[in-house]
Amino acid sequence: MAQNEKLAQLSSAGVAVWLDDLSRDRIRSGNLQSLVDEYSIVGVTTNPTIFAAAISGSDSYDDQVHALAVRRVSVEEALRTITAADVRDACDLLAPVAQRQPGDGRVSLEVAPGLAHDTDATAAEAAHLWWLVDRPNLFIKIPATEEGLAAITTSIARGISVNVTLIFSPERYRAVMDAYLAGLEQRLADDADADLTQIASVASFFVSRVDSEVDKRLEKVGAEQLKGKAALANAQLAYQAYEEVFSSDRWKALEAKGARPQRPLWASTGVKNPEYSDTLYVSELVAPGTVNTMPEKTLRAYADHGEAGTPVQQTYDDAAATMKAIADAGVDLDDVFRVLEDEGVQKFVDSWDELTDSVRSELEDKA
Repeated sequence: MAQNEKLAQLSSAGVAVWLDDLSRDRIRSGNLQSLVDEYSIVGVTTNPTIFAAAISGSDSYDDQVHALAVRRVSVEEALRTITAADVRDACDLLAPVAQRQPGDGRVSLEVAPGLAHDTDATAAEAAHLWWLVDRPNLFIKIPATEEGLAAITTSIARGISVNVTLIFSPERYRAVMDAYLAGLEQRLADDADADLTQIASVASFFVSRVDSEVDKRLEKVGAEQLKGKAALANAQLAYQAYEEVFSSDRWKALEAKGARPQRPLWASTGVKNPEYSDTLYVSELVAPGTVNTMPEKTLRAYADHGEAGTPVQQTYDDAAATMKAIADAGVDLDDVFRVLEDEGVQKFVDSWDELTDSVRSELEDKA
């Protein structure tokens, strides 16, 4: 099948196109394979909200839920068995991509969001999920909370590939990159002959939610002329940080041992404000060595009418000036990032609770 030209061009510019959605129906119907074939999809991300929607809206899970109910497994075990099955099947579907492009062909599965502030529990569950899915092209998603940083280092040191999620500020992103490098260094300290080529990582930097929060605050301080600018500027400065870290001597020493860079992944790229272009957070974040994970609506919008904007590397001065202007207008950016992280964790906790309740109900019905 012919590849969509606009998405193929985006890929050629160094942006790996991933889908921010997964369901059993999408896998079984051939929809996911068609997106790989026609829309340059080379990876998939999931989160508790995505699984809650998938499981509650389909009867494709009925047979498995019935089998789990007959076995009288706990809700927690059932939940992990169900989600791991979908992720494993998606990993298998994307395995040919992973063989051609080792950093891609990846599918992400998140640790329980309720563990976001528990370092040891997060690291332990990451190891369990890595074992449970048992696919080399898996990513375990760990939130970039302060407690999550140490769990990232531990997981990387154990050889577990990690998708770090819920990053909102360049400062926290630098801490995430440090945690990744520390994990690689620890792995070499534990085994000087360790194969670093098998470890991969992405850092999911959230985009649209920044505009949603900052725009509200700009309206309150009467600085509407700055609306719709914070998210892109923030992400552009994050890429500048990425270039700095992954050109450092510290990184070059690890690269010489076979390590792969931790790529920036633009997450939350669906536009929430209808006044903005529906491809805004794709078109204006084109840079080599990045990933853009898109909801299907955004993916199809870019395939239809997307155009690449100014390359990110040419935006750093303007991005810094924009963030300064927003701060000078009276927006407390540190507070913005704290609120977004707290809300991000809570949204996933709420979705996880919804998913747990749904699976519990299904188990009871089919017992």
